[in-house]
Amino acid sequence: MTARDIAELLGAALEGNASREITGANTLELASETEVAFVEGAQAQKLADASRAGCLIVPVDAPANGRTQIRVTKPRNAFARVLRTLYPPDRPQAGVHRTAVVAGSAIVGEGVSIGPLCVIGENVRIGDRCVLLDGVSVGRGSTLGEDCWLYSGVTLYHKVSVGNRVTLHAGAVIGSDGFGYALEEGRFEKFPQLGVVEIGDDVEIGANTCVDRAALGSTVIGEGTKLDNLVHIGHNCRLGRHVVVAAQTGLSGGVVVEDYVVMGGQVGIGEKAHLGKQAVVGGQCGILPSRKIRPGETVWGTPSRPHKEYLEKLALIGRLPRIVEEFEALRKRVDELEAS
Repeated sequence: MTARDIAELLGAALEGNASREITGANTLELASETEVAFVEGAQAQKLADASRAGCLIVPVDAPANGRTQIRVTKPRNAFARVLRTLYPPDRPQAGVHRTAVVAGSAIVGEGVSIGPLCVIGENVRIGDRCVLLDGVSVGRGSTLGEDCWLYSGVTLYHKVSVGNRVTLHAGAVIGSDGFGYALEEGRFEKFPQLGVVEIGDDVEIGANTCVDRAALGSTVIGEGTKLDNLVHIGHNCRLGRHVVVAAQTGLSGGVVVEDYVVMGGQVGIGEKAHLGKQAVVGGQCGILPSRKIRPGETVWGTPSRPHKEYLEKLALIGRLPRIVEEFEALRKRVDELEAS
């Protein structure tokens, strides 16, 4: 594609050589004359001056420099769109591999690719153009919308509902039993997990992430939500739309997360906590059971507290050695005065 093609794709203004051929993308430091790179931030602008990139995607207020460049509001976002065009997924050929097992009652849409050693259960419905790579298992009564990608070793238990354009990365397990037990006469007896999992459109779930089915009712992952690798979503959790959850985060049962919440890595959330819309939860934060985080609030630390309060207490901890020294000096002085 040419620089003009990229500008048209982005609906943005182009400066410089519109016919320059662009065959790939790279970082500012490594890009060649046939590659596109993006500039965002003051440090990146300095790197751009020395970059060999054939085309630059720059902020709207970037200085004119005679280079071939495209001005956009959000360069990183625009660059991502270009990457998706330059590097489309390597889609396998449609059809069912000879080693796959597909139940007779399963309904498979048009253009679907089912890879080696996949197992498709009874009454499963798979929408058009879905891709299931090797070793995927889809349990009875589960449904996949259109244009879903399930990578190697993904497991969907029974009665899991997946929307359109959903990506499940390798080893993800959707619909396993929630961690529900009742103590009866000194023994833990299992509380049957009879609910389902519902995953909305445009969700992406990372490698080795687990989403448990509800004990009763539904565990819900809302439209556009993104879960990183090694995330655990407990039974009966309800995540809203466009929630972002980083790696090694765990949600206990019954947690409610409203739209556009952002969670850092290694966050732990106790059962039945409630996170309001657009809340931000810092990395390694611990939220106690039934705690409510207000919409738009940023919290940090364990137990969680407002970010400003967390920073104040962190600063106080940093001053503790000096405070102890001053205290010891005062105590020594008091002892001297009492002895005199």
